[in-house]
Amino acid sequence: MTDRLTAAFAKGRPALVTFVTGGDPTPAHTAAILDALVEGGADVIELGMPFTDPMADGPAIQLANLRALGAGTRTADIFAIAAAFRDRHPEVPLVLMGYANPMTIRGADWFAAECAKAGVDGVICVDIPPEEDAELGPALRAAGVALIRLATPTTDAARLPAVLAGSSGFLYYVSVAGITGMQQAAQASIEEAVARLKAASTIPVAVGFGVRTPEQAAAIARVADGVVVGSALVDLVARHGKDAAGPVRDLTAALSQAVHQSRKEPA
Repeated sequence: MTDRLTAAFAKGRPALVTFVTGGDPTPAHTAAILDALVEGGADVIELGMPFTDPMADGPAIQLANLRALGAGTRTADIFAIAAAFRDRHPEVPLVLMGYANPMTIRGADWFAAECAKAGVDGVICVDIPPEEDAELGPALRAAGVALIRLATPTTDAARLPAVLAGSSGFLYYVSVAGITGMQQAAQASIEEAVARLKAASTIPVAVGFGVRTPEQAAAIARVADGVVVGSALVDLVARHGKDAAGPVRDLTAALSQAVHQSRKEPA
């Protein structure tokens, strides 16, 4: 399954990674939003698993979690959405992103098996650190599902090997020490961090947190293997609800063009 992720970062250009929360505004409307991301040119899609305490997320995604849970979204719905997406889009990588409780409450083996059955390519678990890899990592790897780890501005040289060990798919560089959607790191600090991470590993590096516009995405794409955009898309879902697919497609298309053409432009 990780072959789809490998292919997404092997196209000779940076990849656009997009995030939306599963079940927002309702489970029934999520499919159209995911399709809009694909139609807009997203290379990888992160599907958020709604949770009651999304501690790494800013207001936009916190509210998306509440909307999804309020609409009755459960883990079974997320896997159903993922499986239906895989049927419609057999080549587009799909990553589940969320928190430990929904992923481990029934056991890591159960969760990994459900991921594999639904055609999920990778998992980002925000609150299981590398030192607790045994909680989820072995089960995912045995099922052929990539465990995508997070690196941050505070990940120093001493800790980076632990972050990289057992990680696959791509490395998600969280460019600010804070929550999603609230601020963007200085471009110079992103460039320095990406260079340091790429010197330490051959895993593609995708940069996220605080990326909202095509211009910001293009600047990051000139140095990174991928750019992650989430809160700006989630804001569109909040604004347009069941009619969000069109606006999501339009913003994704603008972001995709900016990211994919970034290295053709003067720096």
